[in-house]
Parts: sequence; structure tokens; C-alpha cells
Amino acid sequence: MIKVNTLINLLKKNNTNFFSGVPDSILKELSSYLKNKRNHIIATNEGAAVSIGIGHYLSTKKIPCIYMQNSGLSNALNPLISIAHKKVYSIPLILVIGWRGSPRIKDEPQHNVKGKITQQLLKLLNIKYTVLKSNKDFAKFDKQIKYAKKSNSIVACLIERGTLQKIIKSNSKKDFYNLDKEFFLKKLLEELPSKSKVIASTGYNSRELMYLRKKFNFNNSKDFYMVGGMGHTSSVALGFSLSSKNKTFCIDGDGSFLMHLGSIMTAGNFANKNFKYILLNNNTHDSVGGQSTNADNIDFDRLSKSLGFKKFYSIKKKQNLRKIIKNFIKINSPSFLEVKVTNSKIKKLPRPNDLIKIKNQFMKK
Repeated sequence: MIKVNTLINLLKKNNTNFFSGVPDSILKELSSYLKNKRNHIIATNEGAAVSIGIGHYLSTKKIPCIYMQNSGLSNALNPLISIAHKKVYSIPLILVIGWRGSPRIKDEPQHNVKGKITQQLLKLLNIKYTVLKSNKDFAKFDKQIKYAKKSNSIVACLIERGTLQKIIKSNSKKDFYNLDKEFFLKKLLEELPSKSKVIASTGYNSRELMYLRKKFNFNNSKDFYMVGGMGHTSSVALGFSLSSKNKTFCIDGDGSFLMHLGSIMTAGNFANKNFKYILLNNNTHDSVGGQSTNADNIDFDRLSKSLGFKKFYSIKKKQNLRKIIKNFIKINSPSFLEVKVTNSKIKKLPRPNDLIKIKNQFMKK
């Protein structure tokens, strides 16, 4: 295991004092360490984090540190290749990557796919990298950072699950709102039309939905769980709803909503009357450490209407909750429902596993 401050000290020794990234469960100790630091920006997606880092370098000539989960490399590829690459603007960057699906550690199917090709992808991009497993690996990474400074190149380190030593005074997740998330989801499931379809975002939303379906004996054959593709839930729901006669409910989180905000504008402008968007807003990256998304600063009423939604609903407390849900479901127009909820309180949430079966059940008419 390695200590976060050992990694931070190595970066500082090489004059890297600026950090931007997207929270990741493997790197939550890093983002916890950086919390409230003036030189730290949590970005809405990995491409944005890389771009913020590029801007920092252009202004200061200092190499930034960009952190992300390896699944986020896909989002980061555009600015990495078309701006920072050695054969374009040759902008040096240090990438700290949480390596889900590494060959040594059992993981979920979607992470195993990306984990298997992560090293190949870095090699294809000519990015020198180190797998940080213990303190002895820092010497190699230090040499690569110095190489990045000398040659204006991108370098990276890969960190597997369990590598970072836990911080004793870890930040407990704070509830920004009071409405119990599981209470709302149960009430929603009680009101959903029998033929409706539900598409839920990656992370706790899908897992909680699956858990509550089983606990209260609700039929879950109408659910599609986004085990990956953070930020793309509304697009999948839009594509499905346009060719379906049934009401389609998109259950999304605030982190996912913000990651690809342009997608919800597309949904708002092209959705049919059956498209229903539900934003479970806890102002938190709940499943990866509890970092704030800053979604509490957004007026979703005005925003949703400017993005094309015909009707906006809001739920903050139990009062009139069932009535609002009924009205939201009943109205025949693309509608947006923001629900301000607590973080998840369920321990050891199950994960979707038989994905092909889930897909086939969902696709049945």
C-alpha cells in the first residue's frame, strides 16, 4: 500500500501543485486529501478535467495532475489526442488513473472490458506509465515525470483497488437534503404504470432500484441498468422512448446529469410525450466518496424549461409526494422531475450481474 501524501509530495517535488479530475472509488482517498484545496477542481467529466489542466499549463508553464477512473479515459481521449498530444501542441500532463478491472483483481463485467485494454490504450497513445503498487515504484514514476517535463509529454500512473492507504480522518458523506432516497424510490415504484420502462443511471441509482424491486416484490423485467456510460442515461432513454408506445422513465443522478449536460438538451428538444426524466439530486458523487457536485447551485426549474421540457416538478419532502408523482406520470408531455434526496443508506447494495438476461427481458414488448 502507499500513502496519498507520498504521491502528493512526489508531485510537489516536481513542481506540480494543480489538480483536476473526476471522483473515482479507487482514488477517493486522493480526492478526499485534496478536498477544499484552492488548487483543486472537480470537473464534470474527464475531458473537461484534461482541458482545465491544459489551460493551467498554458498560463503557468507548470504541469498539472489530472485524475480519473480508467473508464473515463474514453471521455479524455479527445483533448488528449487533439490538443495535448506530442504531435499537436505537445503539452505535458500527469495522469493518475484508478485502474478498475485490472487483470489481478476480480471486478464487474464493464470494468473487466476496460481494464483489459487500459495498458494497450496508453501504449497506443505513446504515454509512458507506471503501475503504482508500493513505495518502490515511485522511483520509476519520478523518472517519467522528469521525462514529461523535459520532452513536454504525457505520463501516467495506474493505481489498483486497495493500493491507497485509507486516510484516518476520512470525510464522512454529508446529506445535503432530508428526503430519504429509498422512501421516494419505493413510492415511485408503487405508482409506475405496469407497462412503463425504466432506464437508471450507473452507480447507486441502478443498484438501489434493483434492490428495492426485489425487497418489495416489484417486477424488475421493465428495468435497464446503466452499469457504465455515466452521463449517457438520458440519451439511451431518449433513443428507446422515440420508438416505444410505453412511458419511459429515465432515473438519473446529478453527477451523471452534469457529465454530459448537452445530452439532456437533446432529450428536451426531441423527446415525445412518453419521455419522463427524474433527477435524483443529492448534490453528491455518492458511490465514489461523497464529493460535492455543486448541483445545489442550479435552478433546475428554469434550466429544464430552457432545455425544452414542457413541465417541471419538484419534490423536497414527503408532503404531497404521492400527488406530485401521480401528476408527473399522468401528464402527456416531456417532463422533468427533480427530487432532492439523501445519500444512499442501504449497506452492501447488490450489483446487476446477468446483463444479457436483463437486456433481453427489457426488450420484450
